Amino acid sequence: MSQTVQEIPARVASAEALRVDDLAVSFAVHGGQVHAVRSVSFHVRAGQTLVLLGESGSGKSVTARAIMRLHGRRAKVTGRVELSGREVLALSDPDVRALRGSRIALVPQDPTAALDPLRRVGAQITEVLLLHRAAPDKKAAQARTRELLRAVGIPDPERAYRSFPHEMSGGMRQRVVIAMGISCDPDVIIADEPTTALDVTVQAQILDLFAELQGRLNTALLMVTHDVHVAADVADLVAVMYAGRIVETGPAADVLKTPRHPYTQALLDALPTPQTARGELHAIAGSPPVAGQEFPGCAFADRCTHALDTCRTAEPRLVEVAPGRRAACPVLNPTEAP
Repeated sequence: MSQTVQEIPARVASAEALRVDDLAVSFAVHGGQVHAVRSVSFHVRAGQTLVLLGESGSGKSVTARAIMRLHGRRAKVTGRVELSGREVLALSDPDVRALRGSRIALVPQDPTAALDPLRRVGAQITEVLLLHRAAPDKKAAQARTRELLRAVGIPDPERAYRSFPHEMSGGMRQRVVIAMGISCDPDVIIADEPTTALDVTVQAQILDLFAELQGRLNTALLMVTHDVHVAADVADLVAVMYAGRIVETGPAADVLKTPRHPYTQALLDALPTPQTARGELHAIAGSPPVAGQEFPGCAFADRCTHALDTCRTAEPRLVEVAPGRRAACPVLNPTEAP
């Protein structure tokens, strides 16, 4: 990566693009409900990057897709989601479909699954432009598609335009779905593990591309990742998730340098360094909880080296522990009541 955890620069953002308040997501199953996301709140401004960070199963992707109302009718989503001041959860289905791709866009983890294998890449991007009326006619949409392919760093846009997805590398396919995502100049881009399937070199190129496009378009970026290095490389703000809840949030440089929650500290301790001897990685003890598992107290208590008896009986609140920072651990932040 181009930056270490300690070298994240501060960035300046402007108007609020996305606000999420008290978001909860549950899914109907035989015999009841599985609570996958609980009481999640955050906001991100234009030109700013917020990273949802945590292990697989922590609720990051469920949160991201709930914002776009992509979970279907078996999901119960409550709370409030405001996109540039417009309440998304209260909109009709047709209105939400009109917002997706135009005002808010998703860059998925697997571009191969996102692209139609039987249609040429150019036709797929052109369709998005015409669907959202981002171009006056087909000819203008085709010209705009070529501009977008060039804008995301594809060296031969004309060839890419005519290509089928299987004729492109994984990195080029990821650039195509990014081009699709920015095609209508959205207010917010949600990137769900966009570099997971890529090798390290291509991963760095994709992250640099996000930064370049964001600087040019002043778009808010919500990125989902389990990779601390990715968070360090791109984030202005970090929200650390565990068992469906945010357990710590604040400026990335502060959270990833001086964590105030044991789970965040454990994630950082597990990172390999040049000094780490073979076989001496500090893995987090135990296993993450099953999605939707209920806890009377702190969900991380059984894996935590700081846990007290009270941690297993009283659920810790997410409270302010420093200016602009919140954490849900009264043990590491003893001035706050549990």
